[in-house]
Amino acid sequence: MKPSNNPITTNILFTDFYQLTMSQLYFRMGLKEMPARFDHFFREYPDYGVHQAGYCINAGLEWFVDWMTQAKFGKDEVECLRSQKNRVGKRIFQDDFIEWLEKNGSFESLNLSAIPEGRVIHPHIPLSSVEGPIIIAQIIETALLNQMNYQTLIATKAARIHYVVSGQLLLEFGMRRAQEKGTLAGTRAALIGGADFSSNVGISHALGFPPKGTHAHSMVQLFLTLGMTELEAFRAFSDIYPDDCVLLVDTINTLESGVPNAIKVFEELQKKGHKPVGIRLDSGDLAYISIKAAKLLNKAGFEDTMIVLSNELDELNIWQIIDQIRTEASDHGIDADKLIKRLAYGVGTNLITSSGCSALGGVYKLVAVKDQVEWKPAMKLSENVEKMPNPGQKKVWRLYDNNGKATADLVGKIDEKPEEENELILHHPAKHTKSRTLPKSEISRIEMLSTEIIRQGKVIYDFPSIEEMRKVREADVESLDAGVKRLINPHFYHISITKKLWNEKHDLLEKLKKVE
Repeated sequence: MKPSNNPITTNILFTDFYQLTMSQLYFRMGLKEMPARFDHFFREYPDYGVHQAGYCINAGLEWFVDWMTQAKFGKDEVECLRSQKNRVGKRIFQDDFIEWLEKNGSFESLNLSAIPEGRVIHPHIPLSSVEGPIIIAQIIETALLNQMNYQTLIATKAARIHYVVSGQLLLEFGMRRAQEKGTLAGTRAALIGGADFSSNVGISHALGFPPKGTHAHSMVQLFLTLGMTELEAFRAFSDIYPDDCVLLVDTINTLESGVPNAIKVFEELQKKGHKPVGIRLDSGDLAYISIKAAKLLNKAGFEDTMIVLSNELDELNIWQIIDQIRTEASDHGIDADKLIKRLAYGVGTNLITSSGCSALGGVYKLVAVKDQVEWKPAMKLSENVEKMPNPGQKKVWRLYDNNGKATADLVGKIDEKPEEENELILHHPAKHTKSRTLPKSEISRIEMLSTEIIRQGKVIYDFPSIEEMRKVREADVESLDAGVKRLINPHFYHISITKKLWNEKHDLLEKLKKVE
């Protein structure tokens, strides 16, 4: 079987080698059943260079859980481990360890809690937490990060673009430029984040969305090569798809040939009782050409036909296109607001690859272990205090002010109940001198963010539909301060920890320094 379709590449060995070598070490030390807790979080928002994110959108959880509940060590995985040799030709993994994995090597012993998909999320907040035997909780790390980091990255990019287009139609066109089959996860994340539809046929159908698209330049080129015309190409397309006719008008000359020929076809469609959908522009100064094309279409009586823009779009250049239209449209006798409302956007490469920031720096860190008596907090030391995770078993809350705006995300110990406090002391996660006091009178609502997803390997959570995730995303983004949603230099959103958690973190830090 070829590697590209061999199940061993996507089953439980979809992991890094060091997860297995560490696991055998834990086995040798007699720690295989020791309960451990790992937190998954990211440290920084995506930075695209000239523009930056001030929030992210959580995605990837349902697909990860689907993988998690099926992955296990079977015959092929066991044979793979037996075949591994070290530098001197000796086996790396011994029979007793392999036999233990054969018997226990699934994720049925794990608990998983997480923030649901579609929610706005921020750095240093546990997006998911895994608890269970140290070996099994360790092995799951790579797949969790691989699947949840990428979808969160793409959902965030889509949400930013959706915010800029202000509710106008947004199409994901990135399949041809995506990272192989990663496009499936990317399309799903884009739909969660704000894309209305995708050109990707198979995954659109599987997710319950009709695929969308127009036609390529090659269709017009073929007609020209065979001695026919652009107008004949447009007519042929409209004859087959009279109720879904969007014509790509920039193969020859957009304003002198493409749009006039499209108008002729639209007039013919109208006479036959069909309503033309619109044109697509894929090159040139898209703002200027949109204005000129709109003028031609308006003159011909097609004021409501859509103008679809594509060609290396992202949130920043769409913002610039809209701004240019607002500035220049009136000079050409065009109502800028009406034109902007008839625009739609096909966004490809820059969305599906998260151009400018190709990876989310999500990490998976050990934060607690349990001896025979109690849970003990664990923490990684670093010269960079921002990289030291918050230790122990924790919960996450979102605080809303009296205007209904999200004012802070608060991380505290698992037994804390901030809703019962008269005032909350919010500590900076890394800088002990920075804190603020928030009276209860200034808080309208305290919301628990994370929820239990898996208990002892069984899924106990009903995953929402993509439409439901979108509604949650819209509400979360709406609750953000306008400055946090800015494309460039967004305001900082407050991420805080409770006084109780700060004290535990400080005490553990001092203890670990003495051990050094």
